[in-house]
Amino acid sequence: MSLDPAPRSVADGAIVELREVTKDTVRAICRLETGEAQRAFVAPNAISFAEALFEPKAWYRAIYADGAPVGFAMLYLDLEEPRYYLWRLMIADGFQRRGYGRAALGLILEHVRTLPGATELLVSWVPADGGPAPFYAGLGFVPTGEIDDGEVVARLAL
Repeated sequence: MSLDPAPRSVADGAIVELREVTKDTVRAICRLETGEAQRAFVAPNAISFAEALFEPKAWYRAIYADGAPVGFAMLYLDLEEPRYYLWRLMIADGFQRRGYGRAALGLILEHVRTLPGATELLVSWVPADGGPAPFYAGLGFVPTGEIDDGEVVARLAL
């Protein structure tokens, strides 16, 4: 995958947006991949789209930086319970460590805070070296003590 020209980092003023995925952009989003070492921690975007097709509570967006697609995010939004869960967050290989994930999560939190009864956002991760635990901990997510399907569940109070 060619990264030229690379979008600026958030520190250098990059504009990060969450955009709806359309029939014109879905293939580009599906082509975004993590690095080999991270593939055990996040499903490919095409799998996320397939899962969303069968889950009416799925809410997903492409992550763009300076107009270029750089990642993908998906939430599970149960407005009735209410329960809000960060199901997927991926920044493609070659675009990481530029602040896009943190900025995208900020936009996600803005959205979740507008939902009925939103008091927390949940997330889970595979507890292994190289996983996203330090990223989420750095954003304030705290493990709940619950393990779901082998993954550590954490919460961020809103």
